[in-house]
Amino acid sequence: VFAIMVVAASRPILEMVSKLVKVIANVLPIRNEYAMFFVTMSVVPLFGSLITEPAAMTLAALLLRDQYFKRSGRAVFKYLTIGVLFVNISIGGVLTSYAAPPVLMVAQTFNWDTAYMATHFGWRAAVAVLINAALLTFISRSALVEAPESIPQPTDTKQRPDVPWVVMGIHLLFLVGIVLSAHHPVIFLGMLMMFVGYAHAYSKHQNPLLIREGLMVGFFLAGLVILGGLQKWWLQGLLGGMSPLALFVGATALTAITDNAALTYLGSLVEGTSELWRYMLVAGAVTGGGLTVIANAPNPAGFSILKGTFPDGAISPLRLLMAAAVPTLIAAGMFLLPTSF
Repeated sequence: VFAIMVVAASRPILEMVSKLVKVIANVLPIRNEYAMFFVTMSVVPLFGSLITEPAAMTLAALLLRDQYFKRSGRAVFKYLTIGVLFVNISIGGVLTSYAAPPVLMVAQTFNWDTAYMATHFGWRAAVAVLINAALLTFISRSALVEAPESIPQPTDTKQRPDVPWVVMGIHLLFLVGIVLSAHHPVIFLGMLMMFVGYAHAYSKHQNPLLIREGLMVGFFLAGLVILGGLQKWWLQGLLGGMSPLALFVGATALTAITDNAALTYLGSLVEGTSELWRYMLVAGAVTGGGLTVIANAPNPAGFSILKGTFPDGAISPLRLLMAAAVPTLIAAGMFLLPTSF
């Protein structure tokens, strides 16, 4: 997790994704303001399955802050946007088995690979993300035209020269190599050391690597593994007897007051569960990941970037919950569509 997050959140990867976002926005047959907003709220969260959810949240929040939030004084628009953003980031990382912390914590235990995630979770999440983004764009169309037509770079790269494509390609190769060698520590640790050396050698194309942030996430997940096993004595009886539908509803609600990665990991400790039960556990956890700031690990990053643009420099938890309710219900509807195992 630490290695993937450090590489995926590097400046060349983020700038590559930002360029792709602009290309996609430019080909859509709608006004540039609408297109950029729609792509930021849909494609960027889905890119989280490649560059990890924290990196996608960082990129989306920077684009929203500079392009829209600083230009608009409409609090309702901002709350609706951050509610959809948190939900879409939470569900947008489930197309792969490594990008979303609640999936990563159970993927090995449940024997879920990226192909499994894409076929069972990915298409449902993608449809929900697109619906949420389209509805928000339509509802907010009057607020969007208040923003300038130009599409800015994130503020930390605005005054710097573009990263060469060859550097982006090398970073992408490092990311792919680390993901593919995740179960071979000697290989991926060696690649991580090579990446750190390369980033230091070409520091003019870099932002500070997210070493501290990556370590915090890594230690948090490691703590779950170490301490979570001690919770098995009460979880077995509590969760084991729940029906899949009740588990989905309970996981969605509990995620609002706890971290969804913690919830899925603790659920993975329950023995003798069916494939449908496991699906409902993870689906419920990612569905509720946008209801509060603490529900999903990347949410505090978006919160810290965007809170200064809200009235009084603060984001109301209640208004965030209300704003995230409808996109959460849309996501729930997609994940509850009939499935076969």
